Amino acid sequence: MLFNSIAFLLFFPIVCVLFFCVPASQVRARNLLLLLASYYFYMNWQPAYALLLLTSTLVTYLAALGIARFPDRGRKKACLVGSLVLNLAILFLFKYYNFLATNVEAFLHATGTGIDIPEFGLLLPVGISFYTFQALGYSIDVYRGDTQAERHFPTYALFVSFFPQLVAGPIERSRNLLPQFKQQHRFDYESVMAGVRLMVWGYFVKLVLADRCGIYVDTIFNNIDKHNGGSYLLASLLFPFQIYGDFAGYSLIAIGAARVLGFRLMENFHRPYFACTVGEFWHRWHISLSTWFKDYVYIPLGGNRVGRLRNYFNLLVTFVVSGIWHGANWTFFLWGTLHGLLLCIEKALGIGKQRFTGFRRFCHWAVTFALVCFAWILFRANTLHDAITVVSGIFCQAGLPDVSFAMFTDLCLAALAIGVVLLKEMAEEFHWSVQVAESPSWLVRHSYLVLLIACIILFGVLGGDQFIYFQF
Repeated sequence: MLFNSIAFLLFFPIVCVLFFCVPASQVRARNLLLLLASYYFYMNWQPAYALLLLTSTLVTYLAALGIARFPDRGRKKACLVGSLVLNLAILFLFKYYNFLATNVEAFLHATGTGIDIPEFGLLLPVGISFYTFQALGYSIDVYRGDTQAERHFPTYALFVSFFPQLVAGPIERSRNLLPQFKQQHRFDYESVMAGVRLMVWGYFVKLVLADRCGIYVDTIFNNIDKHNGGSYLLASLLFPFQIYGDFAGYSLIAIGAARVLGFRLMENFHRPYFACTVGEFWHRWHISLSTWFKDYVYIPLGGNRVGRLRNYFNLLVTFVVSGIWHGANWTFFLWGTLHGLLLCIEKALGIGKQRFTGFRRFCHWAVTFALVCFAWILFRANTLHDAITVVSGIFCQAGLPDVSFAMFTDLCLAALAIGVVLLKEMAEEFHWSVQVAESPSWLVRHSYLVLLIACIILFGVLGGDQFIYFQF
């Protein structure tokens, strides 16, 4: 079930009404209602794959109980390893097996060994990377002693499957979200309206910003051979706004939906395109994932508590794994590797240890934005060949972008949406004024909401386009 679908716009209010009709003191009854709603939400894509979600939930639940029960460290570690192996094996089978089999087979044929490796026609379960990492984070937290094992299975199952953030995050930590399922959440008008405002703004950046940019971006990147360098450049400048609007929009809707019900999810984006270094960009972009890799990959490798060369190695490995997490494609591998190398260079040069102001800040921002946009080409290209074609076309082929009359209208609307989003975020970044959405005036707040809804209806792409991160 997509957030930007009629089905969800009917589903969500019904869930909210039923949730608040159950007395706040009946916490477990409310949780059971949300659990059933979450599985219904997920099964709207492929009902059979709810079994994978349930399997991951059962494995990590039982592993955590084992870790809590066994007194010796050896058996605790065995439970954790079992949880990691089983969950990552499922993730590997559905997401990476065919990619690895294809590349190994191609290598063997190139070396004269004619071995055919079987492939499976498996559909990638939506959100598998997100809920797997959330469940594994819980197992690791219990092993480290950072959180207590949850003994009530429906409560833990809801933590893994909570529908607002189930398929594309934020990837929540057990110590933040799990205790909230044991609290009494009473209806609060201000909290509900704050959640609604977040949701509406999320719909704006998804339907007006992301999907308008996406019309041109998808046309170019899905038909690389039919366009020139000017078109590649324009599409490459629009894609950063498309993916930001798409993913930040999803996160805002998820955080807003949870807020309506009384739950608080972690911030996932913090104005990332205002970053002045690549390191700062990753403190602002997909925060739940970047902190997950920091806590469960980078720090266990040694983090920055080791020598300089080993620290660079740890950074590079973390970002290579991050790239591969996004998809089974060499483009994602290179995208992650490039970001890792850029961070190593910044560390080696000591960039980012001081605050930038004035013209120096502008220069650092411009370089960072250019590097991030360049890396996004690898992320968006369907193949490595397409990425090379786009990069070489930008630098070697002159020409104006290919823009039809119909496409020109879409580009104008996309430009206006970019301007609106940038203006709002500049006001927040530089503290220019009080936000309209937070104005003490009831009339101002609701006028803002009505205006946003009108813009979505008039200028949004209402075709129900899927969110980009669903493929991960």
